Amino acid sequence: MSRTSWLSPRAELGDAGRKGLGIFATAAIAGGETVAGFGGQVFEREEFDRLDADRRSHSIQVDEDLYLVSPEALDPADYVNHSCEPNTGLLGNVLVVAMTDIRAGEEICFDYAMCDAADYDEFVCECGTPSCRRLVTGSDWKRTELQARYSGYFSSYLANRIAAEATRR
Repeated sequence: MSRTSWLSPRAELGDAGRKGLGIFATAAIAGGETVAGFGGQVFEREEFDRLDADRRSHSIQVDEDLYLVSPEALDPADYVNHSCEPNTGLLGNVLVVAMTDIRAGEEICFDYAMCDAADYDEFVCECGTPSCRRLVTGSDWKRTELQARYSGYFSSYLANRIAAEATRR
């Protein structure tokens, strides 16, 4: 079977409760280790908006008006969920890396604020963490507390945008 996304052999797809499916560590993963790599097809916003909601929800924004969309037959890596207290972040635009050591059995999540600057995937958050924002939006990346917490883990285009906005202040 041909895959477009990659998932560490120390992680697997599993039941994530209210969130549906998610990715879980099957063995310890060290901080800094690559956990997943997303693949797919790149769409401009106008074409992206014509896709169904499920296809859009299994995508990642990679530039101002460009979106990497998973194929219709999803790979396990395509199920990395959001958390307001993530244990992974982004390297570049498509690699998911451990921000800290991850224990076996722990769900692997990243904060969608690290990549989304558009309104295509806004939702009521189900992460249940103490710092849960309750609503995930395409404007969350603008929060200064998230910019400080996730420095070095934003997608490339958002890191550039944050740096440009910081020079204007």
